[in-house]
Amino acid sequence: MKPPPAPVRALPKRIRRPLSAIRTMLTSEAAGGLILMAAAALALLVANGPWAEAYAHGLHAALGPMSVQHWINDGLMAGFFLLVGLEIKREALDGRLRTWPDRMLPGFAALGGMAAPALVYTLFNLGAGTLRGWAIPTATDIAFALGVLALLGSRAPVSLKIFLSAVAIVDDLGAVVVIALFYSSGLDASMLALAALALASLYGLNRAGFTWLPAYLLLGLVLWVLVLRSGIHATVAGVLLALTVPIRVSPGRPEDVSSPLHRLEHALAPWITYLVIPVFGFANAGVDLSGLTGDALIQPVTLGIAAGLFLGKQAGVFASLRLAVALGLGQRPARATWAQVYGVAVLCGIGFTMSLFIGGLAFADPEHETAVKLGVLAGSALSGLAGAAILLIARRPSAG
Repeated sequence: MKPPPAPVRALPKRIRRPLSAIRTMLTSEAAGGLILMAAAALALLVANGPWAEAYAHGLHAALGPMSVQHWINDGLMAGFFLLVGLEIKREALDGRLRTWPDRMLPGFAALGGMAAPALVYTLFNLGAGTLRGWAIPTATDIAFALGVLALLGSRAPVSLKIFLSAVAIVDDLGAVVVIALFYSSGLDASMLALAALALASLYGLNRAGFTWLPAYLLLGLVLWVLVLRSGIHATVAGVLLALTVPIRVSPGRPEDVSSPLHRLEHALAPWITYLVIPVFGFANAGVDLSGLTGDALIQPVTLGIAAGLFLGKQAGVFASLRLAVALGLGQRPARATWAQVYGVAVLCGIGFTMSLFIGGLAFADPEHETAVKLGVLAGSALSGLAGAAILLIARRPSAG
C-alpha cells in the first residue's frame, strides 16, 4: 500500500513574491494616485471650510527647529526622494532602462517634456521678475497620472503604462538635478565637506560588499542632516543615499530577495505611496479660494505654470517621441495607436507632487505660493481631464 502523498506546504512569507514586478508597481502607483487625488480634494475642502484657520495654523506650528510643513517637505519627502533614487538605480541597472536602446525613447520624451514647459513658463514671465519658477511645470506626477489610467481600465494598454512610468523616472532624475543645481543657496563649505565624507563612507560600504541595510540608513540620516545644513536641499540626500545602496543585478528576477536595494524599495514603497505622498498633498494642495479674483488667475506665474503643464508638456513629450521614432531610435509602444500615445503625453502634464514641491522652493511669499498652487492645480486638472477624454475616444488598434 502506497503511503499518502506528503502535504503541499505553502511557501514561507519571506520568499512569496509577486508574479510580476512591473504589474505590482503599476497597481500600487495607480492606487496611490487615487489616494493622492482624495488627499488633494480634502485639502481644498478644509482650506475653504470652517477648519481653514486650524489647517493653516497647524502647518505653520513650530515643531522643534522647523515648522510642521517644513518637516513634511524637507523630512518626509526625503523618504520619497530615497524611493525615487532606488527606482532610478534599479531601472538603470536591472530594469526597463538597462540598455541604451531602452533609454532612448523615454529619455527623448522626458527631455522634450521638461524643455517645452520651461520655455512656455519663461514666455509668460519675461519681465515679470518671476523667472525663478521656470522648473515648476517641468515635472510629471507618476502616481497621479497612473491613477487616471487606472480609472480607464483596458482603454490604455499596459505598454503605455510602462512607457509613462519610464518617462516619469527619467523626469524625476531631471527634477533632482534641477533642485540640486538651481534651488540651493548659501552653501556652507564645512557642512558640504562633512556631507562628502558621509557619502564617501556610504560608497566605501558598497565597494566592500557590506549589505546590512541599517548601517546605510543610519549613515543616510547623518548625510541628510549635513546636506540640510549645507544649503543644498535636504531631499537630495535621499537620492545620494539610494545610489550607494547595493543591488544584486538579476535580469528576469526583479524580485530577488537577496538584493538589498530591492528589499529596501519594497519596504519603503507602501509607506511612501500610501502615507508620505498623501500627507504631502494634503499639506500643500490647500489653497484659499474665498478671496479669489480674476486677476489671480491671470498672473504670469499662474498662467505660466498652467500653460506649461497643459500645453508645454504634451507638445514636448509627443513631438520628441514622434521625432525619436522617425529617427529610428525606438518604436511606438506595443498595441497602442498614436492617438493613445498622444493621450498619455497629455497626462504627462499632471505635475502635482513634484511641481508643488519645486514651487515651494522657488517662491516663499504667500502671493506667489497661491499663484503656484492655482497654476499647478489648473494645469494638472486640465491635463488629467483632457488626457482621459482622449484615451476614452481613441480607437484601439485592430487585432490584425
